[in-house]
Amino acid sequence: MQKQIKSALISVFYKDNLENIVKKLGEQGVTIYSTGGTQKFIEDLGVKCVAVEELTAYPSILGGRVKTLHPKIFGGILARRENPQDLEQLAQYAIPELDLVIVDLYPFEETVKSTKEEQTIIEKIDIGGVSLIRAAGKNYKDVVIVASKDQYADLEQVLNNGNGTSIEDRRSFAAKAFEVCANYDVAISQYFLNNEPAAYFQVSAPQGQIMRYGENPHQKGVFYGNLSEIFNKLHGKELSYNNLVDVDAACQLIQEFTETTFAVIKHTNVCGIASRPTLKAAWDAALAGDKESAFGGVLVTNAVIDKATAESISEIFFEILIAPGFDADALTVLQAKKNRILLQQLQPVKAPYVYKNVLNGVLLQENDKGNYQEWNEAGARPSTPAEKADLEFANLVCKHLKSNAIALVKDKQLIGKGCGQTSRIDSLRHAIAKAAQFNFDLKGAAMASDAFFPFDDCVRIAHEEGITSVIQPGGSVRDNDSVEFCKQNGMVMVMTGTRHFRH
Repeated sequence: MQKQIKSALISVFYKDNLENIVKKLGEQGVTIYSTGGTQKFIEDLGVKCVAVEELTAYPSILGGRVKTLHPKIFGGILARRENPQDLEQLAQYAIPELDLVIVDLYPFEETVKSTKEEQTIIEKIDIGGVSLIRAAGKNYKDVVIVASKDQYADLEQVLNNGNGTSIEDRRSFAAKAFEVCANYDVAISQYFLNNEPAAYFQVSAPQGQIMRYGENPHQKGVFYGNLSEIFNKLHGKELSYNNLVDVDAACQLIQEFTETTFAVIKHTNVCGIASRPTLKAAWDAALAGDKESAFGGVLVTNAVIDKATAESISEIFFEILIAPGFDADALTVLQAKKNRILLQQLQPVKAPYVYKNVLNGVLLQENDKGNYQEWNEAGARPSTPAEKADLEFANLVCKHLKSNAIALVKDKQLIGKGCGQTSRIDSLRHAIAKAAQFNFDLKGAAMASDAFFPFDDCVRIAHEEGITSVIQPGGSVRDNDSVEFCKQNGMVMVMTGTRHFRH
């Protein structure tokens, strides 16, 4: 059923892009009620406006905390137009019907990001706005509710049609309005929880972006979040579902390192990574770790891309390159291929929690932070400074490989890795095979394991290959088997007390 808009309540924090709507309502003879700054905005446009205080006979009180919370406002919104008793009461108490409500909410999330002053934050918890949205949304059969400036364009299109609003229009506006409220309430709840466990699983990420498809072409996919907060996309095609998964893995990995580091990611696993004094050297060493797997990979670094590095990178096919910055001449080189995605990372990825849907629920855990809890030199001798540097490096790399995981490192360069295997010894065999494939000498290399060794087989094989130092969390009832083998064969064995499973 089409309904004409004859009256409207407008009370908004942001006035951006509201001008055309106000003028259109004025042209159509709609009676407009408003408050404070919004009222002045409307009147400055030359459009007549009735002050809410004139309707309610109450001024704005308590420093603006109470303006629209009044039966004459909520009665006009909630009255059911097909209900004779409701209409009689409107007439009895001189309450006008309200057909359109345009209201947005105080910027609570923005305020939390900009200040730590609690009272300032508390004052940005909207009361009247949320109440108006819920009331109008509940009575969508008779009322249009616009709860965000993001919906102004949709409303303007409806007004320009000049045929009133359909029930489908009103229900659609109501659905979006309740989404706005839900997101707002989650933000407030999370502020008060202050990272404490919640009784309900609460996550709200606005700005859903429809993907071309999900992990595979027959699956639908959507991304909820604001990529522009983290990246400035400088070049290339649209990011896909799988791209985003790999980009997340790349960013989580690279922010572990402070030295100039370059890494190559393939299907969320790192296949090449190295730290070097210069970026070009770091890139060369990372690529050398597995030139085969680097094809079509995601590249990431923590340093600004220069021209020499850009020219070298351009010799291979890659999907995405992520860096904190690009020199102008480097950007010219990299933009030669139109589909390459170039992302300038503006800030670290802040992910305090990891979510996973399982069975009929959701698993939530804290993100895996840090490298190790302790440094227990349990082998034949203490590690040298160079060995310790490689062990620390290897342990971080191993942390970002799928379990079971083994990382082999020499001179802060990944030279072999095994991941996602059903036994740790298979992961080690894969790592050794990778090192052999690219002619790396394992003598003096470091080995990291994401979890304990249940037997001494891995350290035996490592010793046979020339690996001299090992880092692992410990915790097996048979830890001593591996420790004793290292002691008897001159190997370093560091126990960290920190397991890094990654399923």
